[in-house]
Amino acid sequence: MFLIWCFMLFNVALFHILLFGADLVEEYFLHAIPTTSMDTKVLRARERARILDMSSMKTNLSKAFVISNPEACSKREIFLLVLIFSSPQNLSRRNAIRKTWANVTRNPGYTTLVLFVLGKPPLATAQVEVIKESDQQQDLIQGIFLDTPENQTLKIKKAIEWTITHCPEARFILKVDEDMFANLQTLAEYLLNLRTHPEDIYLGRVIHPNTPKKEFHNSSLTSLRKYPGRDYPDYCSATALVISQDVARKIYVTSGEVSPSLPPGIFLGVCARAAGVVPIHSSRFSGERRIWYNRCCYKYIFTSTVSETSQLLQEWEEMKSDEDCTLLESYYGLVSCKIMTYLDGLKDSRVNAAQKKALPFAD
Repeated sequence: MFLIWCFMLFNVALFHILLFGADLVEEYFLHAIPTTSMDTKVLRARERARILDMSSMKTNLSKAFVISNPEACSKREIFLLVLIFSSPQNLSRRNAIRKTWANVTRNPGYTTLVLFVLGKPPLATAQVEVIKESDQQQDLIQGIFLDTPENQTLKIKKAIEWTITHCPEARFILKVDEDMFANLQTLAEYLLNLRTHPEDIYLGRVIHPNTPKKEFHNSSLTSLRKYPGRDYPDYCSATALVISQDVARKIYVTSGEVSPSLPPGIFLGVCARAAGVVPIHSSRFSGERRIWYNRCCYKYIFTSTVSETSQLLQEWEEMKSDEDCTLLESYYGLVSCKIMTYLDGLKDSRVNAAQKKALPFAD
């Protein structure tokens, strides 16, 4: 009987080590290797960022935006500036986000500002609707460039330029795509627990270089070859990431030497490395993955892909309750969402493998 109990306890312990130990291994191996020294070029870039004064650029910058919303951050100190990258035609998705996770009225003790970043739509009729939405909501920033897959890096460049010009007091900036769920309260509490004056914060789901398979469009394949280094630097998935204000300034001063035709995630990684900034990995960012929904699990993670608007609204209805999860509920939630997400990943892998096998027959 004693041996049976020992065997059962061993299996339970092994199960938990495999389940939760994966996160610890991931945190260790996906952390970028910090640079031990900074060369003159890096130090010069950091100094340029430190003394950067964008006050004289406010007038000129407005010419790069159809909707510049320059007063969005005025007269208040922003703790977390949330920039949601949205396609101009996706009004229903933006309205759903406003009703759900971007509703920041429930966050006490710190100021969060949510803005949507758009490019121009291809049709003039769609632009009329964007202007109408901006007049009603007052939460849009729109560049003069077309909102196409090829211009997503330019979109990030302009968003960072807007941030350091019109919102220089924002302590942290969350860049997140519109097809994501973001737990702003949990993320803000995590950032509040960092040291008093955090710098060099470039936080997200770290992707190792060399194989940037999911972070670029086909049109960017040629531009990838233009990057002068032999290896791509580690970078955070562009689906959702957090940078501190000083990192935004460092990216801005180094971005002029980096091709905007690079994919967004790699572009930011290259700019960050040029300023001596190392990405910080957190497994609470999902990257492009869809985390299996569980209320207590979603109260712990920072982001998850939720592509369907109806699904986002349905899940938020259950999540918006202020009721805290018990220790047992939190444990069960984390276990169940990890297992189901893993099984979903296996299923997707099998589907992709089957599709690849079918291609020769289709040809």
